[in-house]
Amino acid sequence: MFVFALFASMLLCVCIGSVNIPIKNTLTAMWNTLWGLEMPEGVSKNIIVNIRLPRVINVALVGAQLSLCGAAMQGLLRNPLADGSTLGVSSGASLGAVISLAFGVSIPGFEYAGTMIMAIGFAFLSLLLILSLAYVLDRSMSTNSIILIGVIFSMFTSSAMNLIITFASDHARSIAFWTMGSLSGTNYGQSGILLLSFVLGGGVILRYACELNAFAVGEDNARHIGVNVRRVKLVILIAVSVMIGVCVSISGTIAFVGLVMPHMTRMIAGPNHKRLLTSSMFSGAVFLLLADLIARTIISPVELSIGVVTSLVGAAAFIVIFYRTRKGR
Repeated sequence: MFVFALFASMLLCVCIGSVNIPIKNTLTAMWNTLWGLEMPEGVSKNIIVNIRLPRVINVALVGAQLSLCGAAMQGLLRNPLADGSTLGVSSGASLGAVISLAFGVSIPGFEYAGTMIMAIGFAFLSLLLILSLAYVLDRSMSTNSIILIGVIFSMFTSSAMNLIITFASDHARSIAFWTMGSLSGTNYGQSGILLLSFVLGGGVILRYACELNAFAVGEDNARHIGVNVRRVKLVILIAVSVMIGVCVSISGTIAFVGLVMPHMTRMIAGPNHKRLLTSSMFSGAVFLLLADLIARTIISPVELSIGVVTSLVGAAAFIVIFYRTRKGR
């Protein structure tokens, strides 16, 4: 079901835009391009293959990774509100990327490496800082403490980014739009980078699905059945930081995907992480594809930032999840 929904959403997003293209022409263009066949007259190869298809692929990969990271962090921390955006990890990655863009941090020969490395590094450091502060202030590391520190840290990084943008006025407009999240103009080169981080980071997280099930009944119980708690935590946090850092460096800040989709998926797939993690990848990809489609078409020809759409949906879902969590207690 999830696989069918993903491919149907991808096809829909390629067909619909400022110029609507029939499904038959879309499939013909992709098939002929794949096999190197001559393109029939009237088929818009450039729009389909060179503009929309790479964007759709990148949106799906970003959505899958953000949702997978959210599901992994919720299981690891036993925190229903854990997510890259609510914990401040995405904000930290954004700060690293903004510093790279504003001050021209780069690696010769690698177009995106400077921004990507800065985003990954800041994402991991942010996560360590937030969890360390939560532990110092509240040894029980309650949901409220972690979320509160994450919100405070996000406010700090937002102020820091505004300060940087002020001094980097030449890049101010592009940075401001990027921080709201957008995959407009992305290409197949970025698809390769996203796919690599997805295979490596996602493979690591899926490898520890059983350990995440053990974490659901508490760290002490997980330790008693032979789980190396410290190593599993460190490996998963590194994988999450890498994936979020890569996504943020390419797409900008896209909030709430990792918060909303694992919860919705859990209602269908259940709490077992062997199914939940895989299902979350597909549901996250579908959700972000539809959000991107809305952003592109709702006030066409003007294009909204995809982060605006996900934030509107995510903010409402955040309130519902928080209320249900408090009510359950």
